[in-house]
Amino acid sequence: MLLSTIAEAVDGRLADAPDPHVVVDQPAVFDSREARPGALFIALSGNTADGHDYAHAAVKNGAIAALTTRPVGVPSVVVDGDVLAAFGRLGRYLVRHTLTNTQVVAITGSAGKTSTKDLIAQLLPAAGPTVATPQSFNNEIGLPLTITMADPTTRYLVLEMGARGIGHIRDLTRIAPPHISVVTNVGTAHVGEFGGRDNIAQAKGEIIEALPGGGLAVLNADDPLVRAMANRTRARIVTYGLAPEATVRAADVTLNEQGQPSYTLHTPEGSAYVHLKFVGRPQVHNSLAAAAVAREAGLPLGQIAELLSAATTQSPWRMETHTRADHVTIVNDAYNANPDSMRSSLDALAAMARGRDQRAIAVLGRMNELGDDARTAHEDIGRHAATLNLDQVIVVGGDEAGWMQQAASDAGAHAVHLPDQETALQLLRSTLQPGDVVLVKASRGVQLQQLAQALLQPDPGTAGA
Repeated sequence: MLLSTIAEAVDGRLADAPDPHVVVDQPAVFDSREARPGALFIALSGNTADGHDYAHAAVKNGAIAALTTRPVGVPSVVVDGDVLAAFGRLGRYLVRHTLTNTQVVAITGSAGKTSTKDLIAQLLPAAGPTVATPQSFNNEIGLPLTITMADPTTRYLVLEMGARGIGHIRDLTRIAPPHISVVTNVGTAHVGEFGGRDNIAQAKGEIIEALPGGGLAVLNADDPLVRAMANRTRARIVTYGLAPEATVRAADVTLNEQGQPSYTLHTPEGSAYVHLKFVGRPQVHNSLAAAAVAREAGLPLGQIAELLSAATTQSPWRMETHTRADHVTIVNDAYNANPDSMRSSLDALAAMARGRDQRAIAVLGRMNELGDDARTAHEDIGRHAATLNLDQVIVVGGDEAGWMQQAASDAGAHAVHLPDQETALQLLRSTLQPGDVVLVKASRGVQLQQLAQALLQPDPGTAGA
Protein backbone atom coordinates (compact mmCIF):
# COMPACT_ATOMS: atom_id res chain seq x y z
CA MET A 1 0.00 0.00 0.00
CA LEU A 2 1.04 3.57 -0.55
CA LEU A 3 1.87 5.35 2.68
CA SER A 4 -0.75 7.96 1.78
CA THR A 5 -3.37 5.21 1.42
CA ILE A 6 -2.51 3.85 4.86
CA ALA A 7 -3.04 7.33 6.29
CA GLU A 8 -6.48 7.49 4.68
CA ALA A 9 -7.37 3.98 5.87
CA VAL A 10 -6.64 4.78 9.53
CA ASP A 11 -8.02 8.35 9.49
CA GLY A 12 -4.52 9.70 10.06
CA ARG A 13 -2.17 12.29 8.56
CA LEU A 14 1.42 12.09 7.38
CA ALA A 15 4.25 13.74 9.31
CA ASP A 16 7.93 14.01 8.37
CA ALA A 17 7.16 11.94 5.27
CA PRO A 18 8.84 13.44 2.18
CA ASP A 19 7.38 10.82 -0.15
CA PRO A 20 3.71 9.97 0.46
CA HIS A 21 3.83 7.53 -2.45
CA VAL A 22 6.44 5.23 -0.92
CA VAL A 23 5.15 1.64 -0.74
CA VAL A 24 4.77 -0.43 2.43
CA ASP A 25 5.06 -4.05 1.28
CA GLN A 26 6.09 -6.04 4.37
CA PRO A 27 4.15 -7.13 7.49
CA ALA A 28 3.78 -4.70 10.36
CA VAL A 29 6.03 -4.98 13.42
CA PHE A 30 5.80 -3.89 17.06
CA ASP A 31 9.43 -4.58 17.92
CA SER A 32 11.84 -2.12 16.31
CA ARG A 33 14.49 -4.86 16.23
CA GLU A 34 12.28 -6.89 13.90
CA ALA A 35 11.75 -4.05 11.43
CA ARG A 36 12.95 -4.70 7.90
CA PRO A 37 12.87 -2.74 4.64
CA GLY A 38 9.27 -2.15 3.61
CA ALA A 39 7.65 -2.63 7.03
CA LEU A 40 5.30 -0.41 9.05
CA PHE A 41 6.26 0.06 12.72
CA ILE A 42 3.32 0.17 15.17
CA ALA A 43 4.25 2.43 18.10
CA LEU A 44 2.23 0.90 20.93
CA SER A 45 2.45 2.31 24.43
CA GLY A 46 2.60 -0.19 27.29
CA ASN A 47 3.12 -0.17 31.05
CA THR A 48 6.90 -0.29 30.81
CA ALA A 49 7.76 1.10 27.37
CA ASP A 50 6.45 3.55 24.79
CA GLY A 51 6.83 2.46 21.18
CA HIS A 52 7.21 6.08 20.11
CA ASP A 53 10.66 6.03 21.71
CA TYR A 54 11.72 3.28 19.31
CA ALA A 55 10.42 4.75 16.04
CA HIS A 56 13.87 6.07 15.06
CA ALA A 57 15.40 2.60 15.60
CA ALA A 58 12.66 0.97 13.53
CA VAL A 59 13.19 3.34 10.59
CA LYS A 60 16.95 2.90 10.87
CA ASN A 61 16.37 -0.86 10.54
CA GLY A 62 14.36 -0.34 7.38
CA ALA A 63 10.77 0.47 8.35
CA ILE A 64 9.08 2.81 5.87
CA ALA A 65 7.23 4.68 8.60
CA ALA A 66 5.70 4.44 12.06
CA LEU A 67 2.05 4.50 13.15
CA THR A 68 1.97 7.02 16.00
CA THR A 69 -0.14 9.50 17.95
CA ARG A 70 2.36 12.35 17.53
CA PRO A 71 5.20 13.36 15.21
CA VAL A 72 8.44 11.65 16.23
CA GLY A 73 10.95 13.01 13.74
CA VAL A 74 10.79 10.14 11.27
CA PRO A 75 8.16 9.35 8.60
CA SER A 76 4.92 8.67 10.46
CA VAL A 77 1.20 8.17 10.06
CA VAL A 78 -0.18 10.18 12.98
CA VAL A 79 -3.62 9.36 14.38
CA ASP A 80 -5.76 10.96 17.04
CA GLY A 81 -6.53 8.70 19.97
CA ASP A 82 -5.31 5.13 20.12
CA VAL A 83 -2.65 3.52 17.89
CA LEU A 84 -4.09 0.04 18.47
CA ALA A 85 -7.56 1.12 17.37
CA ALA A 86 -6.02 2.67 14.26
CA PHE A 87 -4.16 -0.57 13.56
CA GLY A 88 -7.49 -2.38 13.76
CA ARG A 89 -8.89 0.02 11.17
CA LEU A 90 -5.94 -0.78 8.92
CA GLY A 91 -6.66 -4.51 9.26
CA ARG A 92 -10.30 -3.92 8.43
CA TYR A 93 -9.35 -1.87 5.36
CA LEU A 94 -6.98 -4.59 4.10
CA VAL A 95 -9.62 -7.31 4.43
CA ARG A 96 -12.22 -5.27 2.57
CA HIS A 97 -10.13 -3.63 -0.13
CA THR A 98 -6.97 -5.68 -0.65
CA LEU A 99 -7.82 -9.27 0.29
CA THR A 100 -10.95 -9.37 -1.81
CA ASN A 101 -10.34 -12.94 -3.02
CA THR A 102 -9.34 -14.25 0.41
CA GLN A 103 -11.53 -16.45 2.60
CA VAL A 104 -11.26 -15.78 6.33
CA VAL A 105 -11.29 -18.90 8.52
CA ALA A 106 -11.88 -17.90 12.15
CA ILE A 107 -11.29 -20.24 15.10
CA THR A 108 -12.15 -19.95 18.78
CA GLY A 109 -12.82 -22.16 21.79
CA SER A 110 -11.87 -22.61 25.42
CA ALA A 111 -9.15 -25.12 24.55
CA GLY A 112 -7.49 -26.48 21.44
CA LYS A 113 -7.91 -23.43 19.23
CA THR A 114 -4.17 -22.96 18.61
CA SER A 115 -3.61 -26.65 17.79
CA THR A 116 -6.68 -26.59 15.53
CA LYS A 117 -5.36 -23.46 13.83
CA ASP A 118 -1.97 -25.12 13.34
CA LEU A 119 -3.61 -28.17 11.77
CA ILE A 120 -5.81 -26.11 9.45
CA ALA A 121 -2.76 -24.08 8.44
CA GLN A 122 -1.02 -27.29 7.37
CA LEU A 123 -3.97 -28.58 5.34
CA LEU A 124 -5.23 -25.53 3.47
CA PRO A 125 -2.02 -24.78 1.50
CA ALA A 126 -2.96 -27.81 -0.61
CA ALA A 127 -5.99 -25.78 -1.72
CA GLY A 128 -4.29 -22.40 -2.10
CA PRO A 129 -1.85 -19.89 -0.57
CA THR A 130 -2.53 -19.68 3.16
CA VAL A 131 -1.56 -17.27 5.95
CA ALA A 132 -2.27 -18.16 9.58
CA THR A 133 -1.98 -16.58 13.02
CA PRO A 134 1.57 -17.09 14.31
CA GLN A 135 1.76 -18.89 17.65
CA SER A 136 -1.37 -17.73 19.52
CA PHE A 137 -1.48 -14.06 18.50
CA ASN A 138 -5.26 -14.07 18.81
CA ASN A 139 -6.19 -10.66 20.22
CA GLU A 140 -6.69 -7.10 19.00
CA ILE A 141 -2.92 -6.83 18.45
CA GLY A 142 -2.21 -10.20 16.86
CA LEU A 143 -5.21 -10.27 14.54
CA PRO A 144 -4.41 -7.14 12.45
CA LEU A 145 -0.75 -8.14 12.59
CA THR A 146 -1.63 -11.45 10.92
CA ILE A 147 -3.72 -9.65 8.32
CA THR A 148 -0.68 -7.61 7.27
CA MET A 149 1.12 -10.88 6.52
CA ALA A 150 -1.33 -11.63 3.71
CA ASP A 151 -1.37 -10.24 0.18
CA PRO A 152 -3.81 -10.34 -2.76
CA THR A 153 -2.63 -13.84 -3.71
CA THR A 154 -3.63 -15.23 -0.29
CA ARG A 155 -6.58 -17.56 -0.68
CA TYR A 156 -7.09 -18.48 2.98
CA LEU A 157 -6.49 -16.29 6.02
CA VAL A 158 -6.66 -18.48 9.14
CA LEU A 159 -7.27 -16.36 12.24
CA GLU A 160 -7.36 -17.57 15.82
CA MET A 161 -9.64 -15.41 17.96
CA GLY A 162 -9.47 -15.26 21.74
CA ALA A 163 -11.71 -13.50 24.23
CA ARG A 164 -11.43 -12.11 27.73
CA GLY A 165 -15.13 -11.32 27.90
CA ILE A 166 -18.39 -10.91 26.02
CA GLY A 167 -18.00 -8.64 22.98
CA HIS A 168 -14.29 -9.24 22.37
CA ILE A 169 -14.75 -11.72 19.55
CA ARG A 170 -17.47 -9.56 18.04
CA ASP A 171 -14.91 -6.73 17.84
CA LEU A 172 -12.37 -9.03 16.14
CA THR A 173 -14.90 -10.24 13.59
CA ARG A 174 -15.69 -6.63 12.70
CA ILE A 175 -12.05 -6.27 11.69
CA ALA A 176 -12.03 -9.59 9.80
CA PRO A 177 -15.53 -10.93 9.04
CA PRO A 178 -15.26 -14.72 8.70
CA HIS A 179 -16.44 -16.92 5.85
CA ILE A 180 -15.85 -20.09 7.90
CA SER A 181 -16.08 -20.12 11.71
CA VAL A 182 -14.87 -22.98 13.93
CA VAL A 183 -15.70 -23.45 17.62
CA THR A 184 -13.68 -26.14 19.37
CA ASN A 185 -15.44 -26.30 22.75
CA VAL A 186 -16.83 -24.38 25.69
CA GLY A 187 -14.81 -25.41 28.72
CA THR A 188 -13.77 -23.94 32.03
CA ALA A 189 -10.75 -21.91 30.88
CA HIS A 190 -11.06 -18.33 32.25
CA VAL A 191 -14.39 -19.21 33.87
CA GLY A 192 -13.54 -16.82 36.70
CA GLU A 193 -13.21 -13.93 34.25
CA PHE A 194 -16.40 -14.77 32.36
CA GLY A 195 -18.57 -15.66 35.33
CA GLY A 196 -19.72 -19.09 34.14
CA ARG A 197 -19.75 -21.45 31.17
CA ASP A 198 -22.96 -19.95 29.76
CA ASN A 199 -21.19 -16.60 29.48
CA ILE A 200 -18.23 -18.31 27.83
CA ALA A 201 -20.63 -19.85 25.31
CA GLN A 202 -22.21 -16.47 24.69
CA ALA A 203 -18.79 -14.94 23.99
CA LYS A 204 -17.47 -17.76 21.82
CA GLY A 205 -20.68 -17.89 19.81
CA GLU A 206 -20.10 -14.36 18.55
CA ILE A 207 -17.81 -15.93 15.95
CA ILE A 208 -20.83 -17.84 14.59
CA GLU A 209 -23.10 -14.80 14.63
CA ALA A 210 -20.60 -12.98 12.42
CA LEU A 211 -21.04 -15.43 9.53
CA PRO A 212 -22.91 -14.36 6.39
CA GLY A 213 -25.80 -16.46 5.13
CA GLY A 214 -23.48 -18.17 2.65
CA GLY A 215 -20.85 -18.94 5.26
CA LEU A 216 -20.08 -22.15 7.14
CA ALA A 217 -20.18 -22.89 10.86
CA VAL A 218 -17.99 -25.82 11.96
CA LEU A 219 -19.29 -26.97 15.35
CA ASN A 220 -18.22 -29.62 17.86
CA ALA A 221 -21.07 -32.14 17.95
CA ASP A 222 -19.87 -33.55 21.28
CA ASP A 223 -20.20 -30.26 23.17
CA PRO A 224 -23.87 -29.32 23.83
CA LEU A 225 -23.06 -25.63 24.30
CA VAL A 226 -21.24 -25.53 20.97
CA ARG A 227 -23.90 -27.57 19.18
CA ALA A 228 -26.53 -25.07 20.36
CA MET A 229 -24.73 -22.27 18.51
CA ALA A 230 -26.32 -23.55 15.32
CA ASN A 231 -29.35 -21.49 16.36
CA ARG A 232 -27.31 -18.28 16.21
CA THR A 233 -26.63 -18.22 12.46
CA ARG A 234 -28.23 -18.53 9.02
CA ALA A 235 -25.03 -20.10 7.69
CA ARG A 236 -24.63 -23.75 6.76
CA ILE A 237 -23.68 -26.09 9.60
CA VAL A 238 -21.10 -28.88 9.58
CA THR A 239 -20.54 -30.81 12.80
CA TYR A 240 -17.58 -32.90 13.86
CA GLY A 241 -16.79 -35.24 16.74
CA LEU A 242 -17.33 -38.79 17.94
CA ALA A 243 -21.12 -38.59 17.89
CA PRO A 244 -22.68 -40.87 15.25
CA GLU A 245 -24.63 -37.96 13.79
CA ALA A 246 -21.53 -35.76 13.25
CA THR A 247 -20.87 -34.84 9.62
CA VAL A 248 -17.14 -35.43 10.07
CA ARG A 249 -16.43 -38.01 12.75
CA ALA A 250 -13.83 -40.33 14.20
CA ALA A 251 -14.31 -43.98 15.09
CA ASP A 252 -12.05 -46.65 16.58
CA VAL A 253 -9.84 -44.12 18.38
CA THR A 254 -6.67 -45.54 19.94
CA LEU A 255 -3.53 -44.06 21.51
CA ASN A 256 -0.13 -45.62 20.91
CA GLU A 257 2.71 -45.76 23.46
CA GLN A 258 3.78 -42.24 22.48
CA GLY A 259 0.28 -40.96 23.27
CA GLN A 260 -0.45 -40.31 19.58
CA PRO A 261 -4.05 -40.96 18.46
CA SER A 262 -5.14 -43.03 15.48
CA TYR A 263 -8.68 -43.32 14.17
CA THR A 264 -10.90 -43.91 11.18
CA LEU A 265 -12.07 -40.64 9.64
CA HIS A 266 -15.64 -40.80 8.36
CA THR A 267 -17.20 -38.18 6.07
CA PRO A 268 -20.16 -38.24 3.68
CA GLU A 269 -17.59 -39.00 0.94
CA GLY A 270 -16.21 -42.13 2.61
CA SER A 271 -13.65 -43.12 5.25
CA ALA A 272 -9.86 -43.09 5.66
CA TYR A 273 -7.27 -43.98 8.30
CA VAL A 274 -5.52 -41.17 10.25
CA HIS A 275 -2.50 -41.47 12.54
CA LEU A 276 -1.60 -38.18 14.21
CA LYS A 277 1.89 -37.06 15.22
CA PHE A 278 0.29 -34.83 17.86
CA VAL A 279 0.06 -36.15 21.44
CA GLY A 280 -3.16 -36.53 23.41
CA ARG A 281 -6.76 -37.59 22.78
CA PRO A 282 -8.07 -34.00 22.42
CA GLN A 283 -6.10 -33.79 19.17
CA VAL A 284 -8.69 -36.08 17.61
CA HIS A 285 -11.31 -33.33 17.86
CA ASN A 286 -8.85 -30.66 16.73
CA SER A 287 -7.97 -32.70 13.65
CA LEU A 288 -11.62 -33.38 12.86
CA ALA A 289 -12.30 -29.63 12.87
CA ALA A 290 -9.38 -29.17 10.50
CA ALA A 291 -10.72 -31.95 8.28
CA ALA A 292 -14.11 -30.24 8.10
CA VAL A 293 -12.48 -26.98 6.96
CA ALA A 294 -10.28 -28.77 4.41
CA ARG A 295 -13.33 -30.61 3.09
CA GLU A 296 -15.06 -27.26 2.56
CA ALA A 297 -11.97 -26.09 0.67
CA GLY A 298 -12.46 -28.96 -1.76
CA LEU A 299 -9.65 -31.30 -0.70
CA PRO A 300 -10.39 -35.00 -1.31
CA LEU A 301 -10.74 -37.33 1.66
CA GLY A 302 -7.57 -39.29 0.97
CA GLN A 303 -5.46 -36.14 0.83
CA ILE A 304 -7.03 -34.80 4.02
CA ALA A 305 -6.10 -38.01 5.85
CA GLU A 306 -2.54 -37.91 4.48
CA LEU A 307 -2.05 -34.28 5.46
CA LEU A 308 -3.45 -34.82 8.94
CA SER A 309 -1.13 -37.78 9.44
CA ALA A 310 1.87 -35.71 8.33
CA ALA A 311 1.06 -32.57 10.36
CA THR A 312 3.37 -31.62 13.23
CA THR A 313 3.19 -29.35 16.25
CA GLN A 314 3.85 -25.75 15.22
CA SER A 315 3.42 -23.85 18.50
CA PRO A 316 5.71 -24.35 21.53
CA TRP A 317 4.88 -25.81 24.93
CA ARG A 318 1.79 -27.73 23.81
CA MET A 319 2.49 -31.41 24.51
CA GLU A 320 5.96 -30.67 23.13
CA THR A 321 7.76 -33.98 23.53
CA HIS A 322 11.53 -34.53 23.69
CA THR A 323 13.50 -37.62 24.71
CA ARG A 324 16.87 -37.15 26.37
CA ALA A 325 19.97 -39.22 25.69
CA ASP A 326 19.20 -41.28 28.79
CA HIS A 327 15.72 -42.07 27.36
CA VAL A 328 13.87 -39.83 29.82
CA THR A 329 10.94 -38.25 27.96
CA ILE A 330 9.91 -34.69 28.86
CA VAL A 331 6.44 -33.56 27.78
CA ASN A 332 6.27 -29.76 27.98
CA ASP A 333 2.58 -28.79 28.05
CA ALA A 334 3.09 -25.66 30.11
CA TYR A 335 1.68 -23.10 27.67
CA ASN A 336 -1.58 -22.98 29.61
CA ALA A 337 -3.92 -25.09 31.71
CA ASN A 338 -7.55 -25.45 32.70
CA PRO A 339 -9.41 -28.41 34.22
CA ASP A 340 -10.29 -29.92 30.84
CA SER A 341 -6.80 -29.71 29.38
CA MET A 342 -5.26 -30.88 32.67
CA ARG A 343 -7.31 -34.08 32.58
CA SER A 344 -6.53 -34.80 28.95
CA SER A 345 -2.81 -34.22 29.43
CA LEU A 346 -2.73 -36.50 32.47
CA ASP A 347 -4.60 -39.14 30.46
CA ALA A 348 -2.03 -38.84 27.69
CA LEU A 349 0.80 -39.25 30.21
CA ALA A 350 -0.78 -42.43 31.53
CA ALA A 351 -1.20 -43.76 27.97
CA MET A 352 2.44 -43.03 27.14
CA ALA A 353 3.70 -45.04 30.10
CA ARG A 354 1.10 -47.80 30.03
CA GLY A 355 2.28 -51.28 29.10
CA ARG A 356 5.95 -50.29 29.12
CA ASP A 357 8.70 -50.46 31.69
CA GLN A 358 8.41 -46.75 32.36
CA ARG A 359 7.41 -44.53 35.25
CA ALA A 360 4.86 -41.77 34.73
CA ILE A 361 5.56 -38.56 36.64
CA ALA A 362 3.29 -35.50 36.56
CA VAL A 363 4.69 -32.10 37.53
CA LEU A 364 1.75 -29.74 37.94
CA GLY A 365 1.19 -26.09 38.82
CA ARG A 366 -1.87 -24.01 39.47
CA MET A 367 -4.68 -23.27 37.02
CA ASN A 368 -5.47 -19.56 36.86
CA GLU A 369 -8.71 -17.62 36.37
CA LEU A 370 -11.08 -20.18 37.88
CA GLY A 371 -12.76 -17.78 40.30
CA ASP A 372 -14.88 -19.34 43.04
CA ASP A 373 -14.38 -22.79 41.48
CA ALA A 374 -10.61 -22.73 42.01
CA ARG A 375 -10.38 -24.99 45.06
CA THR A 376 -12.87 -27.55 43.80
CA ALA A 377 -11.24 -27.64 40.37
CA HIS A 378 -7.74 -28.19 41.77
CA GLU A 379 -8.95 -30.90 44.12
CA ASP A 380 -10.76 -32.63 41.25
CA ILE A 381 -7.53 -32.70 39.24
CA GLY A 382 -5.68 -34.19 42.19
CA ARG A 383 -8.26 -36.95 42.50
CA HIS A 384 -8.19 -37.57 38.74
CA ALA A 385 -4.41 -37.94 38.83
CA ALA A 386 -4.81 -40.53 41.58
CA THR A 387 -7.14 -42.66 39.44
CA LEU A 388 -4.43 -42.99 36.76
CA ASN A 389 -1.96 -44.80 39.04
CA LEU A 390 0.85 -42.43 38.16
CA ASP A 391 4.15 -43.20 39.82
CA GLN A 392 4.50 -39.71 41.22
CA VAL A 393 2.61 -36.41 41.27
CA ILE A 394 4.75 -33.35 42.01
CA VAL A 395 2.86 -30.10 42.52
CA VAL A 396 4.75 -26.81 42.54
CA GLY A 397 3.71 -23.48 44.03
CA GLY A 398 1.28 -22.05 46.55
CA ASP A 399 -2.18 -22.80 47.93
CA GLU A 400 -3.76 -24.02 44.68
CA ALA A 401 -0.98 -26.55 44.21
CA GLY A 402 -1.43 -27.61 47.82
CA TRP A 403 -5.12 -28.31 47.23
CA MET A 404 -4.21 -30.50 44.27
CA GLN A 405 -1.54 -32.41 46.18
CA GLN A 406 -3.71 -32.99 49.23
CA ALA A 407 -6.59 -34.36 47.17
CA ALA A 408 -4.25 -36.63 45.23
CA SER A 409 -2.65 -37.94 48.42
CA ASP A 410 -6.02 -38.50 50.09
CA ALA A 411 -7.05 -40.55 47.04
CA GLY A 412 -3.99 -42.75 47.33
CA ALA A 413 -1.50 -41.12 44.96
CA HIS A 414 2.18 -40.67 45.72
CA ALA A 415 2.05 -36.87 45.69
CA VAL A 416 4.39 -34.21 47.04
CA HIS A 417 4.04 -30.43 47.30
CA LEU A 418 7.15 -28.35 46.60
CA PRO A 419 7.48 -24.58 47.04
CA ASP A 420 9.21 -23.66 43.77
CA GLN A 421 10.69 -24.82 40.48
CA GLU A 422 14.26 -25.02 41.77
CA THR A 423 13.26 -27.49 44.47
CA ALA A 424 11.32 -29.53 41.92
CA LEU A 425 14.29 -29.52 39.54
CA GLN A 426 16.61 -30.79 42.27
CA LEU A 427 14.21 -33.58 43.18
CA LEU A 428 13.73 -34.66 39.59
CA ARG A 429 17.42 -34.59 38.77
CA SER A 430 18.14 -36.82 41.76
CA THR A 431 15.35 -39.33 41.11
CA LEU A 432 14.70 -39.62 37.36
CA GLN A 433 15.52 -42.98 35.82
CA PRO A 434 16.08 -44.00 32.19
CA GLY A 435 12.75 -44.46 30.45
CA ASP A 436 10.73 -42.17 32.75
CA VAL A 437 8.03 -40.01 31.18
CA VAL A 438 7.58 -36.56 32.80
CA LEU A 439 4.60 -34.28 32.08
CA VAL A 440 5.02 -30.59 32.97
CA LYS A 441 1.69 -28.71 33.01
CA ALA A 442 0.38 -25.44 34.49
CA SER A 443 -1.18 -22.13 33.55
CA ARG A 444 1.00 -19.75 31.55
CA GLY A 445 1.54 -17.39 34.46
CA VAL A 446 3.33 -20.10 36.45
CA GLN A 447 6.08 -20.21 33.79
CA LEU A 448 6.56 -23.93 34.38
CA GLN A 449 7.99 -24.29 30.88
CA GLN A 450 11.24 -23.10 32.43
CA LEU A 451 11.35 -26.29 34.48
CA ALA A 452 10.66 -28.43 31.42
CA GLN A 453 13.43 -26.68 29.52
CA ALA A 454 15.85 -27.06 32.43
CA LEU A 455 15.15 -30.80 32.52
CA LEU A 456 16.36 -31.05 28.94
CA GLN A 457 19.70 -29.47 29.82
CA PRO A 458 22.67 -31.43 31.20
CA ASP A 459 22.80 -31.57 35.01
CA PRO A 460 25.66 -29.23 36.00
CA GLY A 461 26.19 -31.40 39.06
CA THR A 462 27.30 -34.27 36.82
CA ALA A 463 29.53 -32.21 34.48
CA GLY A 464 32.86 -33.93 34.00
CA ALA A 465 31.75 -37.01 35.92
